Amino acid sequence: MGDSTATVDLDVALEKHRTELTGYCYRMLGSSFEAEDAVQDTLVRAWRSYDKFEGRSSLRSWLYRIATNVCLDMLTAGNKRARPMDLTDSTPLAQAALAPRPDNTWLEPVPDARVLPTVEDPAEAAVAKESVRLAFMAALQQLPPKQRAVLILREVLAWKASEVAELLATTVASVNSALQRARATLAEREQAGADAAVSDPLDEEQQKLLERYVKAFEGYDMTALTALLHEDAIMTMPPFDLWLTGHDDITGFMTTLGAACAGSRLLPVQVNGLPGFAQYKPDPEAGGFTPWSIQVLEISDGRLTGFHFFLDTQRWFPLFGLPLHLEAEPDQIQEGV
Repeated sequence: MGDSTATVDLDVALEKHRTELTGYCYRMLGSSFEAEDAVQDTLVRAWRSYDKFEGRSSLRSWLYRIATNVCLDMLTAGNKRARPMDLTDSTPLAQAALAPRPDNTWLEPVPDARVLPTVEDPAEAAVAKESVRLAFMAALQQLPPKQRAVLILREVLAWKASEVAELLATTVASVNSALQRARATLAEREQAGADAAVSDPLDEEQQKLLERYVKAFEGYDMTALTALLHEDAIMTMPPFDLWLTGHDDITGFMTTLGAACAGSRLLPVQVNGLPGFAQYKPDPEAGGFTPWSIQVLEISDGRLTGFHFFLDTQRWFPLFGLPLHLEAEPDQIQEGV
């Protein structure tokens, strides 16, 4: 009886750390699914070797050490996940072609609830959200794995240099040097393109912008949509490597290659610390609406600067707990929508 109680207690103690460990592994790996696999591996390893845990560090520190080793092992293949604009030049609409790349090419979206543990300090919550935004995640992917770990542990999780040195079995001087190099790399990327400036929570102006976006997109009103887009707005559609710049090419694409999205419905989702929507487009065969994309929106200076459509619906919609079909509402059926 005592053993089974101890097992339950250990399971509960380990499970308490799942969300923050998933956030850490997601930042390290750039993949929602690989992060969940890494955390599962971490917890299994911890459970199996718990009798060797001597309590010289906290259980949390020990779990982070295991998770770091799991991630570093997974990163030895050298794969850097990216966004389309990290890999190719922007394509003019006249040359637009939809060429997919393998899943492991792309930085993946993640639901906030899976990677952002509940914290009471608003400043801490804001830093956590900023650290999973797509632009920051893409910058992290440019760092060598150990620099990536140092930067996340020091800058995002606010660990002391001595704690990071112990976790990585290295010196404080080595940790400080890695952090300096990582910061320099991120500073170069920030100069190349500003990150989204999104309030947490969204301010009134941003809320109204999103309401106007939903109305414009669901109504497929390109004039209204153009008014919301920054002149240098970017649109991406992983797994395709095509990306478009500027409202003329974006709205031009939406009315040509993307014309089947007319009449879509949008449901709000919390994704990568940014506002987003699950997009369902009309299903001409079954009626109602079928999943099409998870949209992640970037906002700056009162305009949409980026919107990113993640199209692998069979993977993303279950991850976000979303249905794989929406029924048409009664008034839409009557109108023949």
